[in-house]
Amino acid sequence: MKQVQSAAEFNVSIQSSNLVVAVFKADWCVDCKFIDPFMPEIEEKYGDRIALIEVDVDKVGDVSQEQNILGIPSFVAYADGRELIRFVNKLRKSREEIEDFLNKALDVYHTLHDTPERKDG
Repeated sequence: MKQVQSAAEFNVSIQSSNLVVAVFKADWCVDCKFIDPFMPEIEEKYGDRIALIEVDVDKVGDVSQEQNILGIPSFVAYADGRELIRFVNKLRKSREEIEDFLNKALDVYHTLHDTPERKDG
């Protein structure tokens, strides 16, 4: 997972027309460490459809404040610089919950990007 090093890098990353999911974490976070063992498998499973980026809330703190991240780990999906959907709470997240969120993010993304443009007339 690509680690974002600055607010500027984060802002560039979420401008993509592709689906980008930011994973907000911290080194000291026990629930973040809980998801670490299975995140590479999730990334591999969704890697052709979703770009996952990691945002350390301590190293890139302004971003988490701007994005209103209140608990970690948190997952926020973006495309074209806009937030599409988020999975943000203070509870531990299971692999199933994370995959469910990623599937919902894909649904929202495809609803917005696959809809043919309306033509008047």
